[in-house]
Amino acid sequence: MTRFMGHPSAMRTLSRRDFLRTAAAVGTGFALPTIVPASVFGAAAPSERITVGCIGVGRMGNGDLGEALGLPQVQVVAVCDLDAKRAQMARKRVESTYAKRSSGGEYKGCAVYGDFRELAARSDIDAVQISTPDHWHALPALEAARNGKDIFLQKPCSLTIQEGRVVSDTVRRFNRVFQIGSQQRSDKLFRQACELVRNGRAGKLQRIIIGFGTDPGCDPQPTMPVPENLNYEMWLGPVSWAPYTEERVHPQNSLNARPGWLRISDYGAGMITGWGSHHLDIAHWGMGTEYTGPVDVQGQAEFPKDGLWDVHGTFHIEYTYANGVKMICEDEKKVKNGIRFEGDKGWVFVTRGAIDAEPKSLLQETIGAGETKLYVSNHHKANFYECIKSRAQTIAPVEVAHRSCSACLLGDIAMHLGRKLRWDPGQEQFLNDAQANGMLSRTMRAPWKL
Repeated sequence: MTRFMGHPSAMRTLSRRDFLRTAAAVGTGFALPTIVPASVFGAAAPSERITVGCIGVGRMGNGDLGEALGLPQVQVVAVCDLDAKRAQMARKRVESTYAKRSSGGEYKGCAVYGDFRELAARSDIDAVQISTPDHWHALPALEAARNGKDIFLQKPCSLTIQEGRVVSDTVRRFNRVFQIGSQQRSDKLFRQACELVRNGRAGKLQRIIIGFGTDPGCDPQPTMPVPENLNYEMWLGPVSWAPYTEERVHPQNSLNARPGWLRISDYGAGMITGWGSHHLDIAHWGMGTEYTGPVDVQGQAEFPKDGLWDVHGTFHIEYTYANGVKMICEDEKKVKNGIRFEGDKGWVFVTRGAIDAEPKSLLQETIGAGETKLYVSNHHKANFYECIKSRAQTIAPVEVAHRSCSACLLGDIAMHLGRKLRWDPGQEQFLNDAQANGMLSRTMRAPWKL
């Protein structure tokens, strides 16, 4: 497809047909998609399809790939993973999916990469889906933005608040369409709850209570040989070197099992960003604080004393916002998974698949003309691709993603320090606390940098 107006001219790409003609004349270093009948991709004409590269095709990435393959306006042309087995599985899935839709027989048109920079450099790719471990969120997103690609990024937005600020600034500087994988925004129950709260149906908002799960610890793990199919040095990337063990990375015999890196603080913050990114995002949506953050935070948590997995277990975090609302996050042993908005006239609770309120009559309320009506998206991925064509803002844009992730990371810092911290959401700095400010960023291992 031809690039849309509104970006720097240096980022303009050729149409798919022009690119293929040029590539045929001069040669390229990668496999090009085969021209196939339009029937393979539904009603969308070949020149109007959005060409996509998928970076990270493991547990979450495989699901994101499947969603892209289900959209007729999308054509997946490349996949990238540091595990060659997973990359080849993804390629086969792409090609077999498109072959089944074609009356013309076999389809061969999905390139495979082991380095996201090579995929991002392709001028015939319009957008990328990034579904990598958390320590590999910021760098591929920055590479994609600088190469003129629109970006779907799995949550959380970043590993650190500094990374998130750079991602948000860069995405907006290059005028890229961006969506974070906070799919609860595209669920009607979460939208209903937030509209009820934003329009005062529960009275003046006073408190928000959020619950989600925790991760276990584990015993020390033995050093193991690195599998031949895994580029482990690249997998570690910007973080400190550590010996390979399967529980540090992901299972070699399963695409769906939960990987060990989720439970290691070098690569992520644990469930405070794993589930917290979803729920705190909805809390911000309901409060109308999507472009700011708390003014103070304090937390406590239990952390494993030994073993490989070291992210928080049971926890309690309290946030205060400038509007006076208190937000309390606790683990599921103490409160139910979901978000409970409490006002001076009632409450609204929402979780995946269910909504409740007191009084119950709140659930029958309609939002009238002149009241706050929130962005409607009924399919998260489809919203992203619709916005690529329209150049409109997605339901979960980059600055909103950064702010919800930041609140989670503030909670993680507070849990580690175990004391009350004062936060300036405008300057994105702690007040009079050098130790806490030192935790807003992490040194990257050479040669990687933001």
